[in-house]
Amino acid sequence: MKKIFRLFILFGIFCGFGCIAYYYRDVVIEFADRYFAPFREVTLGDVNDYYRNYDFDFVQNTNSFSPESYQDILNIYYTVLNAGKSTFTFYCPDEYEACIQDVQNLANDQDTLSDINNYVHPYNGFSHIETEYDSLGRVTITVVRSYSLEEIELINQKVDELYSQLVKEENSIYTNIRNIHDYIINNTRYDSVRSETGESQYHSDTAYGPLFEGYAICGGYTDLMELFLERMNIKSFKVSSEKHVWNAVYYNYHWLNLDLTWDDPVASDGNDYLEDSYFLIDTNRLLELETTEHYFKQEHYMELV
Repeated sequence: MKKIFRLFILFGIFCGFGCIAYYYRDVVIEFADRYFAPFREVTLGDVNDYYRNYDFDFVQNTNSFSPESYQDILNIYYTVLNAGKSTFTFYCPDEYEACIQDVQNLANDQDTLSDINNYVHPYNGFSHIETEYDSLGRVTITVVRSYSLEEIELINQKVDELYSQLVKEENSIYTNIRNIHDYIINNTRYDSVRSETGESQYHSDTAYGPLFEGYAICGGYTDLMELFLERMNIKSFKVSSEKHVWNAVYYNYHWLNLDLTWDDPVASDGNDYLEDSYFLIDTNRLLELETTEHYFKQEHYMELV
């Protein structure tokens, strides 16, 4: 009888602690985060098919998710995006006293976030990114990507079809890139309505627009060109100024500019024109031709300087 009574008492104590822990669960979680998170090893895990296994001057892939500097934070954001993660959590160490402030500054700096985004494959790029952080040093990145799985499947099928027509082994790399450049321009009109109003019936700001609807703004031209460059195993990234975006291409051991939008001018006579003034040119030549929309942050795109 005494054993049963003791077991009943122990069960009651256990239930009591359980109820208290549940009632104060936020405090318990906070305690666990504060005292055990520093000992938790954060790893990236699996990456998706669109991961780029090479680095850039501005951002690099990293295996360390305990940042010690602002550059480390930039590298974590790039790595998370580059790997195709939808959500990721890392922790600021106590030794890096300015860590949360630096995270907050980056989270509020849409220009820098967009520039980081330009270095990843278009399918891993974000349409929206959120950062949550707390005083305990826990940082969670949530990513909403620009392309749905359905869009990716359709676009890949079309790119595969066109690739077999436009890219030939017997051609030089230069010729193959030029064939793609010319095809996109000859089959696309600039979406002036979206450019002027911000709204359009076309998906002209992504690769879907020029592929399936025949309309694009600079984002659509650039993303589609990027997809073909990826298929050709050519290193590339996107370059943004305040008003414009275009491709940077690693060709013949040099980083060059490729701007399909400006090679597809909107003519006052209503005709379509194909130009090549912005086809694989260095930055000095680019800025000789036009500076208003092509002036970019050189500290973010150092390969082109």
